[in-house]
Amino acid sequence: MPEPEPPRKSRLGLYLPFGALAVGMVVWSLVWVQVQGTARARMDASVAQLKSAGYELSWKDRKIGGYPFRISVVLTEARLREPTGWAISTPLLETEAYIYAAGHWVMATPQGLTLTRPVGGPVEVTGDVLRASLSGLGKAFPSLSIEGRKLRFAAAPGALPFALTTAKKAELHLRPGPDDQGALLFRIDGAKATPGGLLGRVAADKPVAMIWDSIISKASSLKGSSWSDAVRTWNREGGQATVRQAGLTAGSLVLGSNSGLVSVGSDGRMRGNLDISLRNGTVGLVALAEAGVISAETAEAAATVAQARQGNGQVAQAKISFEAGRTTLGPVALGPAPKIY
Repeated sequence: MPEPEPPRKSRLGLYLPFGALAVGMVVWSLVWVQVQGTARARMDASVAQLKSAGYELSWKDRKIGGYPFRISVVLTEARLREPTGWAISTPLLETEAYIYAAGHWVMATPQGLTLTRPVGGPVEVTGDVLRASLSGLGKAFPSLSIEGRKLRFAAAPGALPFALTTAKKAELHLRPGPDDQGALLFRIDGAKATPGGLLGRVAADKPVAMIWDSIISKASSLKGSSWSDAVRTWNREGGQATVRQAGLTAGSLVLGSNSGLVSVGSDGRMRGNLDISLRNGTVGLVALAEAGVISAETAEAAATVAQARQGNGQVAQAKISFEAGRTTLGPVALGPAPKIY
């Protein structure tokens, strides 16, 4: 008897996975194109919004890519200028975000940047690492990190000297917290001061380090069309900064604080108090007098206060007050309070 023909096997199971993969690729490509268009539209809207608030954001060329899993934006000759005259420009700005985390952007300036000061002029900033990350733009207080390593600072021809020439590390972090709070950390380590400047006279060619670590209340009110408007709104809402750590180390001078409460007055200057510890404070006071920041009589009076409150280890415990636009060390008025805006 002849053998019956074997049943034909369906090849649907063989082709189905490839078909599903092709459909998935098409759908994902459409999603990526939509996200790319959204990113472009949001950038253009942000430029218009910043322009209406007095800011200037521009670039020579923009390329948007990153397919299939990222959105990358590369800007050439990018420039951001705020109303009071501060500006940042860079030959090349690279940014990117993953599709599944489109609200978290990372940025880098591999060719360095130029920081323009309203009075001092441009400063060229280069380094082995210049990068930043930004997320939570839709929140009242976003999360921001800026980091630089092995930095070099050079004032442009005709500009005033910058306070530092190099720094091993510089970082700035903003973080949202509970109860409408925000954390601010700024730190510079292993820096070298510019010779002849105020900080250079104090440091005497030795390393310089700075830190400011504080908790900000009423963080959501720190918003406005400009920096000054944002600080004014924050001030009206009763915003304050609780200092957790602040300090300056320049050569033999060590100034530190682990407690304090500060805010901003209607004149734009800092107000409040800082409990400080001061080592070799006479060095800094003499440098201030030599630079003409304070008078020789003021420096002598402040040095007397520091010596009177000096304990073991040649460290003086005192209080710095910012009140009515003035900075005082104990009963001695040193000069104007720091200008915030």
